[in-house]
Amino acid sequence: MSMTGGVMENRKFIAIAGNIGSGKSSLLDFLTSTYDVSPFYEPNDDNPYLADFYQDMKRWAFQSQLFFLSNKFRIHQQADRTAGVVIQDRTIFEDAEIFATALRQMRKIDRRDWQTYWSFYQTILEAIQAPDLMIYLRCPMRALRQRIRLRGRKMEQDIPLSYLKRLERLYESWIAEYTMSEVLVLDSDSLNFVDDLVDRQDVRERIEALLPATLKRSGTRC
Repeated sequence: MSMTGGVMENRKFIAIAGNIGSGKSSLLDFLTSTYDVSPFYEPNDDNPYLADFYQDMKRWAFQSQLFFLSNKFRIHQQADRTAGVVIQDRTIFEDAEIFATALRQMRKIDRRDWQTYWSFYQTILEAIQAPDLMIYLRCPMRALRQRIRLRGRKMEQDIPLSYLKRLERLYESWIAEYTMSEVLVLDSDSLNFVDDLVDRQDVRERIEALLPATLKRSGTRC
């Protein structure tokens, strides 16, 4: 199979965006079990700075965000070299436009480090391809907090409400201005794509309408 500019010619890229606890991993698992696709997951468990970051944001914000950015760049490059349909759980755009920006606004990243980070991000943007479809999961704050509690990740349990709300505002501003690809907004608190067959079919139809003749159903029955 041939490549153009480092990207497989027949590659299609679906990205899943959304706040902490919005249901990105659940949607990715559902789509992976439904279609013949290659999933790429958020490298949370691999970040050696993350636990320290949640304990002391100002001390570890720059290191943690730089790790995410560099690793997401690597993942994005792998996705660009993968034939067929690829799906990514959280995009490199969110790393910079949402999470790092929030920390800069909160003065957890100083000006010098921010300039280094943002320059690196702009360089990365010139080297990667935009998704073919951006799926944004919108979820109210009450549902986000409940899901964070239920999934029980220790380092997430003490995330301040003010931080989650700041992320939410940045997400809404970002997706309103996002123009690099088709956008599908799903209300993840009212769509149960884990258990409800009607909701599953609704999500499938909405995605397939935006990527006609692209997605092939897998052998797994859903």
